[in-house]
Amino acid sequence: MTNRILVYRGEFVESTHNVHIAVVNKKGELLYFCGDPHRLTFPRSAMKPFQTVPLVETGAKEAFNYSVQDLALSCASHAGEDFHREHVLAILKQIGLNEEALQCGTHTPWNIKSYKKLLQAGKDITPVYHNCSGKHSSMLATAVHMKEDIHTYREVNHPVQQRILAAIADICEVSKESIGLSVDGCGVPVHQLPLDKAALGYAKLAKPEGTVKGKRGEILLEIRNAMTQHPEMVAGTNRFDTDIMKAYNKQIVAKIGAEAVQCLGLVEKGIGIAIKVEDGSTRAVHVASMEVLNQLGMKDDHIFDDLSKYVHAPVYNARKEAIGAIKADFLLQKVFH
Repeated sequence: MTNRILVYRGEFVESTHNVHIAVVNKKGELLYFCGDPHRLTFPRSAMKPFQTVPLVETGAKEAFNYSVQDLALSCASHAGEDFHREHVLAILKQIGLNEEALQCGTHTPWNIKSYKKLLQAGKDITPVYHNCSGKHSSMLATAVHMKEDIHTYREVNHPVQQRILAAIADICEVSKESIGLSVDGCGVPVHQLPLDKAALGYAKLAKPEGTVKGKRGEILLEIRNAMTQHPEMVAGTNRFDTDIMKAYNKQIVAKIGAEAVQCLGLVEKGIGIAIKVEDGSTRAVHVASMEVLNQLGMKDDHIFDDLSKYVHAPVYNARKEAIGAIKADFLLQKVFH
């Protein structure tokens, strides 16, 4: 069985990416797989919906009058568009802090229009443009609400990060001790767990009823609804997460992670999908995602036409001419229980 994504230049295969896929139900049962479904993986930003749970659980969301858009932004790897930045700044104002409190660092905004506007104005890139500034502002909101130190909120032993660790362990059904910890691109702790456990988290996010204790199921439902109701806050214009959630009209919850991770939750079926491209190439992960949906019977011709740039992603030259394509070459293996 192959587990490949093939990159064509003309009719010829130029490059190959290996992919690992786990598809599970909300009981944690592996339904389908490709490659190594238990691969130890840093899902990176795909964990943001679960990192947002303590924001709601502590009462910080309610205390600071978060809108549904604000909640979605807490789960975001946003493109730094005007509306993303406006919401982050509004959250910071509501909690009595300014942009200097954000410890996510800076990078060029992913939205080219925003970047050009910044250059034309002769202004510097600031932390609010960082794709993780929504998450960081919500970590700060939780710290402020709980009267905790705001200067060390990034540190692994800070209560903000310990609550996040506990939430991920509970929802993904792994012990805290077994989660590998390192540092994410934005400076906060990042969590390593088996790929199928990340998929389990998304199965519960998709259909949380009866999967977690206490009010955590209601919180997951609230987070899922925020993401699917306002997918533009989760990613942005011409971004995969936004486009697929819009196209499937609240039936899929989606979140990408750095180094070519994609997690998806199928709402009606209560199924979670976690995908990791071995070499970290993001150009392969969207094609893999669409092929998984195809093989799981989620293909809709109209939707796939609208999302065609992700189905067989074109390869362009510098003249913007399509001179190749990226195509899936794998078959999900069914697990019989």
